[in-house]
Amino acid sequence: MTRPSNALCTLSLYIAFLLTEPKYSNCCRLAEVMSISHDSINRFLGRENFDSKDLFNEAKEQLILKDGVVSVDDTVLDKPYSNHQNFVGHYWSGKHHKAVKGINIITLYYTDIFGNSLPINYRIYDKSESKTKNDYFLEMLTEIIEWGVEPSFVTGDSWYSSNKNLKTIKNYHLSFLFAIKSNRKISVKRGELVQVQKVKIPKNGLIVWLNDYGYVKVFRMVFKEEYRHYIVSLSNHEPSDLLEHDLLSLFEMEQFLYVHNQHWKIEEYHRTIKQVCHIEDFQVRSKRKINNHIYSSLCAYIKLKTMCTMDIIDNCYKFQRNLFDETIRSTINWLIQDMNYPEPQYL
Repeated sequence: MTRPSNALCTLSLYIAFLLTEPKYSNCCRLAEVMSISHDSINRFLGRENFDSKDLFNEAKEQLILKDGVVSVDDTVLDKPYSNHQNFVGHYWSGKHHKAVKGINIITLYYTDIFGNSLPINYRIYDKSESKTKNDYFLEMLTEIIEWGVEPSFVTGDSWYSSNKNLKTIKNYHLSFLFAIKSNRKISVKRGELVQVQKVKIPKNGLIVWLNDYGYVKVFRMVFKEEYRHYIVSLSNHEPSDLLEHDLLSLFEMEQFLYVHNQHWKIEEYHRTIKQVCHIEDFQVRSKRKINNHIYSSLCAYIKLKTMCTMDIIDNCYKFQRNLFDETIRSTINWLIQDMNYPEPQYL
């Protein structure tokens, strides 16, 4: 920029609005609250061209970019009544347990060695690009490595555990922990391939040969009364005489639970951006405007998490829940002045 902007609606204003408006987070409401024109907000959403590198630049100052955990996952923004918005399609939703109409967002979420966690890369699924979610994942992983991120682990659910993804991560000399489908083929004895669900797995895991990949360690957990299987592969970052098989033997349940808990933070992130940052609540249609709204919501999340880290607020939910306490309290006290009615049974 060569001079200060005279725009009435800016990124800072829009983020602050998303964090404070409890219900109606649309352009008309912001125009009403701030006494500015509706068009100035529309122009802001159509003028800017934010991308994933801008999000990384917002987040990187709050994180230690070495030896953390990068998690990949996607979520669906529900848009059941949208017939003319870009990016809208039918995607599988873990919330609804069926395919629903909405917008699919894939995120790389980073947790550093001190437990600070923020989104560092994202994509909005666009069917016109003829790419899969796995294609987006590998693109984003390559980008963050080029940007200087040096994670110790990459984690994800079974959707992202294809052999192509696993081999790409291995080629980057990174360790990983991924969920796998229960019918994935492994070999305990040389030459015998069986489904992982049919193998007895001890508490501290079992080293096996994953079909068409190599040695991994399998862990089994019970979640919602069903078995879930996870595979771990370790990269030898430091010069060592230990073979891959020997490294896996040193990785036990305690380490597995630590990495798994780090991955779970991406689920908490998905809930927060929907319930607090209003990422689903927009009425614009064009790709650029939708992207700029989603980017603003992710920046709002970064702002919330930064305030939590600095002990300015206790947690993301409490900040918005307590925002109107004084207004509600004073209004109640004002209303009850003329409501000195006895209880009905005493009339």
